[in-house]
Amino acid sequence: DKTTDLICDPKDFPQLKNDTFLRAARGEETQHVPVWCMRQAGRYLPEFRESRAGKDFFETCRSPEACCELTLQPLRRFSFDAAIIFSDILVVPQAMGMDVQMVPGKGPTFPDPLKDPEDLQRLRVKVDVNTELGYVFRAITLTRHKLEGKVPLIGFTGAPWTLMSYMIEGGGSNTHSKAKRWLYQHPEASHMLLRMLTDVIVEYLLGQVAAGAQALQVFESHAGILGPAEFKEFSLLYLRDIARRVKDKLKEDGQDVPMIVFAKDAHYGVEDLSQSHYEVVGLDWTIDPRSARERTGGKVSLQGNMDPCALYAPKERISDIVHKMLEGFGTRGYIANLGHGLYPDMDPEHVGAFVQAVHKHSKQMIEQK
Repeated sequence: DKTTDLICDPKDFPQLKNDTFLRAARGEETQHVPVWCMRQAGRYLPEFRESRAGKDFFETCRSPEACCELTLQPLRRFSFDAAIIFSDILVVPQAMGMDVQMVPGKGPTFPDPLKDPEDLQRLRVKVDVNTELGYVFRAITLTRHKLEGKVPLIGFTGAPWTLMSYMIEGGGSNTHSKAKRWLYQHPEASHMLLRMLTDVIVEYLLGQVAAGAQALQVFESHAGILGPAEFKEFSLLYLRDIARRVKDKLKEDGQDVPMIVFAKDAHYGVEDLSQSHYEVVGLDWTIDPRSARERTGGKVSLQGNMDPCALYAPKERISDIVHKMLEGFGTRGYIANLGHGLYPDMDPEHVGAFVQAVHKHSKQMIEQK
């Protein structure tokens, strides 16, 4: 079977036809502002709900064919400038030996979370990412072939602090007080866990590039529950370490893969993040585009940051909101996105209106320069 041969072979990929996203990530000139959406492969699409019906979430994640199909679905509908592999950030704790289940109506759940530092002994210290996460690599390789060079493919991971908080909380949380208790009561054990996670993440990201990922995003979704000092010590330190180690290794192999850091709600960390070896800093919707440009001083490209809920607005209004956003960010070194992921009840037509507005307005703005 030809497809299976393709899965295993991360070379001879089709030539890339639209590199707008990669150029913008590197701050180069483009003909339009590229756009993609976090959670663009998701439940807002009827075809996604249909493909996923009755299947276990993590089982889907472990099927390269299913991940490939879900990654491609939004690209059949919308002219996104990038694809992001369908997977989940919690595959990393699974690879380290933790049990994670997706409970309908409740979300990700760890039946046996980490309760105290002794529990770190339950984790696999040395993770062979090819054995434990090879299914993600196979999904990336297959998808990269099936994309036929249409747009670049983004790989991703959760950041150490975000994964740590899940592993201790046992699921989603409003206060994250169990995880934060560790930071204050067990700082050494916290750093030990964050280092363990960082080591796995570095190998995991390198494996994604080897499999065919053309850009990488690190999701620090729980950044905003830390104060500025804790953010520096328990998040930023590791975000930097990840970028530096991944870049150093890729440089040795003569590769250059843009990296994006998205630290949600860490508005106090924008300057620091712009000096952390990432080409792109992703922003949530609480940050003003112009001030983000000033604070990052042109050192990085920016990605974001329309309020996802703006997609509930009428289409003309979406177009106006996009236009304003583009004026704030400017068209160079900018990737349009939402300030967080798409919600399941969003109308696909409004997503299409968002994508069209970005392309239309940015083309005009660039031509008028």
